Amino acid sequence: MRQGDQVGPLDTAVGYVLKQAASALRGAMDAALRPLDLTVPQYSCLELLGQRPGLSNADLARGAFVTRQSMNVVLQGLEARGLVSRPASAPHGRQLPTELTDAGRSQLQEASRAVHAVQVRMCAGLSAEQQRVLVATLTECARNLTETT
Repeated sequence: MRQGDQVGPLDTAVGYVLKQAASALRGAMDAALRPLDLTVPQYSCLELLGQRPGLSNADLARGAFVTRQSMNVVLQGLEARGLVSRPASAPHGRQLPTELTDAGRSQLQEASRAVHAVQVRMCAGLSAEQQRVLVATLTECARNLTETT
């Protein structure tokens, strides 16, 4: 292997540092959501439904970065707690559109505040412009790895 083909020191390897940041973010979100008796996938599901009501299980799974099977378990738990509702049968096709209940909207408000506080802490010391550039850069990195050529 040539010298230029190696990852190099981990503390300067973009992928490693990105994974380190993602792991720290997940840990901080877990801690912030624990008092609300929510997991990160549950919160993600509530947030997605708060912004895009009526999403299907498959749409929610994609948005929360979990499998459809995992999302089904998440939805069953949220439904049992009265935070979301789904029709007994699909209005068309096989998709069961999911909606937040009033209790779900209330829980989402609390959870969003907790997660926002984590995001503020994570971005402490970054200007609004640096945050904008960071989001744009990470979006481009994700696009580079997911676009088909």
